[in-house]
Parts: sequence; structure tokens; C-alpha cells
Amino acid sequence: MRWTLKPKPNPGKVDSLSKLLGVHPIIATLLVQRGIETYEEAKAFFRPSLSALHDPFLMKDMEKAVERIERAVANGENIMVYGDYDVDGTTSVALMSSFLKSYYPNVSTYIPDRYDEGYGISYKGIDFADDNDFTLIIALDCGIKAIDKVAYASEKNIDFIICDHHLPGKEIPKAVAVLDPKRLDCVYPYKELCGCGVGFKLIQALSQNLGLEIEHLVPYLDLVATAIGADIVPITGENRILAYYGLRVINTNPRTGFQAIIKQIKKQTLTITDVVFIIAPRINAAGRMKHGIHAVDLLTETNMEKAEVFASEIEKFNADRRETDKRITQEALAQIIQNKEEERRTTVVYHESWHKGVIGIVASRLTETYYRPTLVFTRSGERLAASARSVKDFDVYNALESCAQYIEQFGGHKYAAGLTLLEKDFEDFKMEFERVVSETIEPRLLHPEIHIDAEIDLEDITPKFYRIIKQFAPFGPGNMTPTFMTQNLRDVGYGKCVGEDQSHLRLVVKQDSSTQFIGIGFGMANKQDIACTGKPFKAVYSIDENEWQGNLSLQLRLKDIRE
Repeated sequence: MRWTLKPKPNPGKVDSLSKLLGVHPIIATLLVQRGIETYEEAKAFFRPSLSALHDPFLMKDMEKAVERIERAVANGENIMVYGDYDVDGTTSVALMSSFLKSYYPNVSTYIPDRYDEGYGISYKGIDFADDNDFTLIIALDCGIKAIDKVAYASEKNIDFIICDHHLPGKEIPKAVAVLDPKRLDCVYPYKELCGCGVGFKLIQALSQNLGLEIEHLVPYLDLVATAIGADIVPITGENRILAYYGLRVINTNPRTGFQAIIKQIKKQTLTITDVVFIIAPRINAAGRMKHGIHAVDLLTETNMEKAEVFASEIEKFNADRRETDKRITQEALAQIIQNKEEERRTTVVYHESWHKGVIGIVASRLTETYYRPTLVFTRSGERLAASARSVKDFDVYNALESCAQYIEQFGGHKYAAGLTLLEKDFEDFKMEFERVVSETIEPRLLHPEIHIDAEIDLEDITPKFYRIIKQFAPFGPGNMTPTFMTQNLRDVGYGKCVGEDQSHLRLVVKQDSSTQFIGIGFGMANKQDIACTGKPFKAVYSIDENEWQGNLSLQLRLKDIRE
């Protein structure tokens, strides 16, 4: 692990903010690091306001989108709400369809089949729309590169409204409206919305025209917060406001489908981390193991008995997904060792029988193990399909673009992408991908990095200090959980390995004073020789709460330890 201590911000700014807010200088340091330097900025950060959301009509083509939907409603047209099978796509479809159905009945949903149709807008979906008299398709979380598909729909007199957040290509589809803040000709102030976030801006614009206040849309924000967490977009600006209020909805008055999931997991208060690791995988499991429409059915159901049936089905899909991805991960790791590929700059593995629905998860697990750009391939019809995952600060999308001569189709982000290619091109692609990555990746990026916000002493950690840090939530990219470093720590003699397989490390640490904290390091049993010898060491950690027999105490969530 590389430890990188963030530069100390301007002492004058820190001192001024500390006095202004009446907070510890370390709290002020954390705020200035996040670009918060005034009382008003701090107020906006700690008390996000719906009134700070941008005018949706600032987004390019928003007027056209609203006008076309209003015309469809006035003329009694059939509207299809189309979205991808992942969390961002299914929550987007649930959001848009449930909002439109609240005042207009002729609305149906469509999720493409992961295996039969693949990612994004499909010809099959357009044919379905044509066969069933749909004249308007609202596509969410996809479509920005669907030039040919939109043209095909146009020939059948079907209009498209596209709500996407992926990077556009050189050409924009000739849809009625293309809402994407990443369009070069779009002046919308916030560029980091997820697909569901762009969909929310559309229903915000529609609701304004209907004379509804923004508070009317708050019940939809549980969907938006889930998509924000699952799609790993920055939790800054508008995303922070939407996630803040969305989490509040999830924890106080969630939609019936979420209630059914929460009943099964038996957890009281959910954080954004819980949404990412508990809620999102269940929603995703439907599209991975069966069909994404099951997730939409759950998220739009208003009858609790039916929702509980849907939730139990999805729970089974998720159990199957866990078992499948564990088995494939083991097979992939064995393949890497067997082929003696540990020294490569990339990981590229393939087996024709691997389940297409979990190869993205497997790619993430392999990236955690070997920490290098990773591709996991399986057979998909007559072609090979892959999920790509990257390491921090390396753009795997650009690397794939450099191998485009061997790829039939690809799309995605800097850190995650998907592609298809012909089997005859697999070995050439694998060699080219290794060459491109080897020539462009900085060696330091092949080692995971911990960003440390500040060096502190244990005596700085008080209940008040932690209460304020909790108010920095929701955490995520752009506003990660504060990470601290403390030197000259010693275990007081109770350090030991714990857990079923003894893979975790539990310490009781103190510094110079009498202040003691329990520290828990998951998967850090290999650090026992450093921490439990009585010699001083330094540690990187975040602070969290531990509940034991009804008592809450602060503890250190250890990330790494050094002599």
C-alpha cells in the first residue's frame, strides 16, 4: 500500500474557519480540503437544501423533452420507459414510469435481456415498441451512442428521448431530445449526475410545468440515492443533495419494494455504504441471474404482500449470484496461476461457460487481488463478451479505445467497461491490451493507494469530534470517509487474530496518554507481527462506532499498519 498524506491546506483559512464554526482545527482542515472555506459553504455542506438544485431547464434539450412528453399525454400515445438491467437503469425506469403513471395511464416499461439483447438500446426492444403501438420511447442510462438504433426507430415513426450520463461520441443520436450533461454543447452546471439523476431532472422539469413543488418529488429520491451509490458517481454538488434526502426517505418512509428488502436484511438505519453493499446487489441480482424487469416490478410495487414475494425471489437470485461469483473467482485465480501470468501488467481471463451476469463482479475481485486493469471474458452467442475493471487513476476505457481494431463493440467509464469481440481476435486483443497498458500505466498505479486526510493524535478523537465527522455523510467519491494517521501507537497487550478463519486483527491501542481505543483490521492478520510485539507502530484508519451489548463506543477501523 502507498500512503499519501494530503497536503496541509492554507493555515490561515483553516484557523479562520475553525474559529468561525467553533470546531476543532482538524475538522476545519477536512472542510477546507473539500473546498469549503466560508460559513455559507459549510452551511450548504452540513444542511443540504432542495432549493439548491439547479433549474432542470438549463439542461440542453430539456424543453424539447418536456414538450414531446406533454404532447404524448395530450394525444393519448403509448409511452415506453426503457432502461438498462443494472441498478442505475432499473431505478431510472422505476422512477420515470411511476412518476408518469401517477397522472397518465398509457405507460409501460422495458428492460433488455442481458443475454439475448445485451447492453443499451436494442433492435428487439424497438420492434417490440412497434408491434405494440408505442410512439415514444424514453431511454434512461443508455442511448447516447445509439445512432443507428434511433434512426431505425425513426423509420418506424417512433420518437426517442434519451436520458444518459455516459460520454457522447463524435455524433449525437437524432432523437427528439438528448439529455446528457456531458454533452459538449450542454451548459448544465453539474456534470456528474448518474442516469437516474438525469431522469430525475426530467421529472423535475415535468413537475414544474404541472405546477408541483419540489417537495412532491422527495418520495422518488430513495431510487435516486440508490443509483448514486451503486454507480459510484461523485457525492458532491447536486448528487450530495439528492443522496442526502434519498437516504432520509430510505430510513423513514421508503417505497414498498425497499421496505420488503429491508425487512429481509433486518438492519435499522442504512448508510450509503449499506445501499451500495446490501440494497444494490439485490437489485442487480435480478438482471444478472434472471431478468432486470424483476427489479423494476419490485421497485414499483405498492402492495406489500406482492412486494414481499418479489423481494424473496430477488433474495434467491442474490444467493445464486454469490455462489456463482465465488466459484468463478476461484476458477479465474487458478487460471492466472496455471498460465503463470502473475507478472503481467493486466489480467485477462476467459472461460466459455462462465456466467455472463457475474463476470463484472469477478473482474472487481481479481482487481482487488492483483491490482491491475482486469478483463473477464465469457462466451455470448457467437462472440466473446467481457467486463473490464481498472485501478485508481488508470483509464481502462481509453486503453480499450486503443485496442479498437480487435473489438466489435464497447462502452463504459474510466474504471468500468464492457466489450464484445470475435473469438478469432481474442489472443491478438489480449496481447495488444497488455502492450497498451504496459506502455501507458505508471508503475506506482499498480499498488493500491491510501489517501490520508490528516495526521492526528488519539486524544483528538472525542465523541463531539466523531459527531461532526458523521455529519460529513453521505460519503463517496469526492467526499470519502475521513482517513487519519497516528504515529507511536502500541498495543496494550490484547492484540489477537479473530474471526472464523482468524483473518482479522483486533488490537487495543494507546499513544502517550491514557486514551485507549479498540482497533479492528479486517483481513489484516498478516500485520500481527508488526502490531503485537510491544514496539511502536503507525496506523492509518477511519473512525466508526461499535455496538456491544447495547453500548456504543468509538473504534478505529484499521486500513494499514507500518513499523
